[in-house]
Amino acid sequence: MKQTSRALRRTATVLALGACFASGGALAQETFKVGIVSFLSGPAAESFGVPAVNGAKVVIEAFNKGAAPAPYNKVGFAGMKIEPVYVDENGGATKQVQELRNLYDREKVDAVVGYVGSGDCLAVAPVAEEMKKFLILYDCGTPRIFEDKQYSYVFRTAAHAAMDNISLARYLKARNIKAGSINYINQDYAWGHDSRKDFQAAMGNLYPGSKTEADLLPKFGAGQYGTEISALLSKTADVTHSSLWGGDLQAFILQAGPRDLFKKTQVVFSAADHVLPGLGDKMPDGVILGARGAYGLMSPKSALNDWWWKTYETANKIYPVQAPYRMVQALLGLKLAVEKAMAANGGKKPTAEQLAAALRNSEWDSPAGKIRMVLGGGHQAIQETAIGRTKYDAAKKMVMLEDIQRFPAECVNPPANVKSEDWIKAGMPGAKC
Repeated sequence: MKQTSRALRRTATVLALGACFASGGALAQETFKVGIVSFLSGPAAESFGVPAVNGAKVVIEAFNKGAAPAPYNKVGFAGMKIEPVYVDENGGATKQVQELRNLYDREKVDAVVGYVGSGDCLAVAPVAEEMKKFLILYDCGTPRIFEDKQYSYVFRTAAHAAMDNISLARYLKARNIKAGSINYINQDYAWGHDSRKDFQAAMGNLYPGSKTEADLLPKFGAGQYGTEISALLSKTADVTHSSLWGGDLQAFILQAGPRDLFKKTQVVFSAADHVLPGLGDKMPDGVILGARGAYGLMSPKSALNDWWWKTYETANKIYPVQAPYRMVQALLGLKLAVEKAMAANGGKKPTAEQLAAALRNSEWDSPAGKIRMVLGGGHQAIQETAIGRTKYDAAKKMVMLEDIQRFPAECVNPPANVKSEDWIKAGMPGAKC
């Protein structure tokens, strides 16, 4: 009789616990799965892809502990534990399309945050839209994503590359740097072509009469640049422009430095801060470069940036550069969008449509400043940026940046509903500098 009573009590307890979870406790146990895609192997991994993933890991850990500063201090996503699924971006656009489908169909992720390569972004964005799945592009530079198409489910939470090259041209002009002749070396795919085109147009506007000399387009991942360096030296120009990045950029600098290219021309890199920690004293002084935003050594002073810098540096024993900055601003935006959508949905996990509605036209504070989704029908971000010059500090044993100039978002990003190329060619009307 006593055993029967104890069994009944245990059964009642189990039923009561089940009812508790079913009636509201379930949300606390529910997870929000996020696919995180970046280069984990290949030439873009060391200086870009892996630091970005390291940034995702530390900020997701902080979210799950409720350890981020307000307004990001709710545990997880409004109580839902964040479960990341990491995917390697290496392998090409066709492979990435299949990986994206797998994330949605097999892994059942609620959102994907990813992609560095412009070619990959151009390939996966239409697929996510076709599947009606929520996708945040955290990087990739080509303006074509939202200037050539309209999307309902796809967003980019960082500015596109037109900003990078406009700010470089404005920086040169503000210092009256001679630029009558210009050489170019950019990768032969969307990112390289768009970067070259935007810088050429901006320089044509700010430096009328400037001439293009060498115009080189090595393939992505080339690694060896002896022929290209010889061509640049044979037609030495006032300015040499490049949007090389990752392993390609490191290789170019290491090969061009001993041949004195940096002493014979003013080299300007549109997206180079991420190779500074690895190159150290191998990075020549006086190179003008951007970081695709006010990132790393050019980031603004704020309590949020102080927290982010310390959190990342403590975990990784190195300071954060552009890739982890772009990753964290994407995840901060996603967190606020999920929580906004849940509040409007009675506390239930939001659908892709509800997430999109919450992120569209939104704005939020990031370690790099304010992020505003104002282009591409509210799907494309703009942000401020900065340009500086390299200077190796022997005492600190690291490359520093000096003579930094900041550019407001409205100075270097086109207005809504105007293509970057058209805006630059028209003289950038309405720019607020």
